[in-house]
Amino acid sequence: MLIIGITGTLGAGKGTIVDYLVREKGFAHYSARDFIVEEIKRRGLPVNRDTMTPMANELRETHGPGYIVDELYAKAISVGKDAIIESVRAIAEAESLKKKSNFILFAVDADPHVRYERIRARQSTTDRISYERFLADEAREFANPEPHKQNLKGCIELADYQFQNNGTVEELEKAVRHVLAEIRKRTS
Repeated sequence: MLIIGITGTLGAGKGTIVDYLVREKGFAHYSARDFIVEEIKRRGLPVNRDTMTPMANELRETHGPGYIVDELYAKAISVGKDAIIESVRAIAEAESLKKKSNFILFAVDADPHVRYERIRARQSTTDRISYERFLADEAREFANPEPHKQNLKGCIELADYQFQNNGTVEELEKAVRHVLAEIRKRTS
């Protein structure tokens, strides 16, 4: 059994990698976003980036910095099949997961203009923002030194494998397929 965590910048292609692993490789998918949204809805708050980030930070601060991903990892272990945890956003989350068996951390990044065009195209409720807001949101999440808060830069630096995704979906899937084959060869 292999559990992959994925981190990366906004709109870089985390969901594309998740979709590929689920569709082509039969991975189970565990979403930190869904976990957080469930708590936001339970509290009757609006679901947007302005509530998601503070809620995630609150959950990490209250229950421990690795709480969200540790809960998702426990679910994955209980199912007992290859899984992907999307998305690791705090250094303490990455560190907690990297201590666990059968875990690999992927990171994905791309040019900011490419990423912004991608989020505009997908039009989720949290993505209907200006380019300036996109950059400001990312800056807020990029390098916070507090362990329970988001630090994408630190998570990317802790990744076992990094993907630069400025090309096509097919190019990204090929790179993931190659890395996955390398992991399987090393762990068999």
